[in-house]
Amino acid sequence: MTTLFKSLSAPMRVALVGECMIELQRDSAGTITQAFGGDTLNTAVYLARLCQSTAISVDYVTALGQDPFSETMCQTWQAEGLGTQNVRHLPDALPGLYFIQTDEQGERQFLYWRGEAAARRCFDGHEAAQTLAALLDYDVIYLSGISLAVLNSEGRARLLETLAEARRQGTRIVFDNNYRPRLWPDRATAQHCYQALLALVDLALITWEDDVELFGFSSPEALFRTYAQSGVTEVVLKRGEASCLIHTGRQVLTIPGEKALRVIDTTAAGDSFSAAYLACRLQGGDPEQAARWGHRLAVNVIQHRGALISPPAMPAMPALSYSLAAQA
Repeated sequence: MTTLFKSLSAPMRVALVGECMIELQRDSAGTITQAFGGDTLNTAVYLARLCQSTAISVDYVTALGQDPFSETMCQTWQAEGLGTQNVRHLPDALPGLYFIQTDEQGERQFLYWRGEAAARRCFDGHEAAQTLAALLDYDVIYLSGISLAVLNSEGRARLLETLAEARRQGTRIVFDNNYRPRLWPDRATAQHCYQALLALVDLALITWEDDVELFGFSSPEALFRTYAQSGVTEVVLKRGEASCLIHTGRQVLTIPGEKALRVIDTTAAGDSFSAAYLACRLQGGDPEQAARWGHRLAVNVIQHRGALISPPAMPAMPALSYSLAAQA
C-alpha cells in the first residue's frame, strides 16, 4: 500500500502543530543542562533532517513569547531547517518549562510548569485567524494528543474546525495519540476530543499503552476495528521494544524492531519513530519500509541522552527502492 500520499504534488509542505518547552535535565553527576523539547517539536526536527535533500519542507506551528528563550527557540529551529513563519509571538506570555530525571534503566520522570505557557493560546482570539488560515495551505498537518490537550477550549475547537476544512481541501492529517491524563480535565473530555479528531485522520501513529488507558482497548484488533470505523486509512501501533503492528485496511503487518546495545534515555523514542515513519511514507516508501525506518531511528535515539541526538549521530536509513518511489 503506497497510495496514502500519492496524490500530493511536489514540492510538499508539512506543518507540525504543538508546543515546545524549555527543557532542564539532570545527569547522574547532578549537572543540569538546558535545551528545548516537546513531542511534536522532536518529530519536526527529525522529519526535517530526514527530508533535508527532498522537495519536502517542514514548518512548526505554535505560540511563543517575545523573550530571549522564545527567540533562541526560533533560531534553533531555523538552524534545523524548520520554517517558523507561522509561529505566533505573544507579548505577555512565555514558553512552558519541564524538568527531566532519568533512572538507571533510562526511564524518565517529568516535572512541568506550563499552566501559563504561550502555546495554550496559540489559536485564541481574532489574532489567530491568520495562523489558522495558513494551515489550509499545507499538504500534510501533523499533531498529537498533547497538541490538543495544551490548548484552551476555544483554540481547540477552532483548530478542529480548521483541520476539517483543510481535509476537505485535500490536506492529509497525521495524528500521534500521546495521551497524557494530567493535561485533561477528565477522561471523558479527552475521549470526545480524540474521537472528533480521528474522524479527520488519514494516518494514526498510536502508542498502545496510551490508547489502552484512554479507551480501554482489550486487544490490538479492537483498536484497529474502532479506528477503521472512524475512517482512519492507516494505523501504526507502537509497542516499545515489541514489534509494531500496521493496519492498512486490508491486512495487519507485523514489523519487528531493532535491539539497542544499551538504553541511555528513552526520551523521544516514539516521536522519532513517528518522524522516520512519516518521512519514509512521504518519500514513497510502503508501510513496512516506513516502520523499519522508524525502528532504526528510535533505537539510535534511545542510546543517547536527550530528546534530540546530534545530526552526526543520525543513522543511515535503508535506501528506498526505485519501484517503491515510482508507485508513490
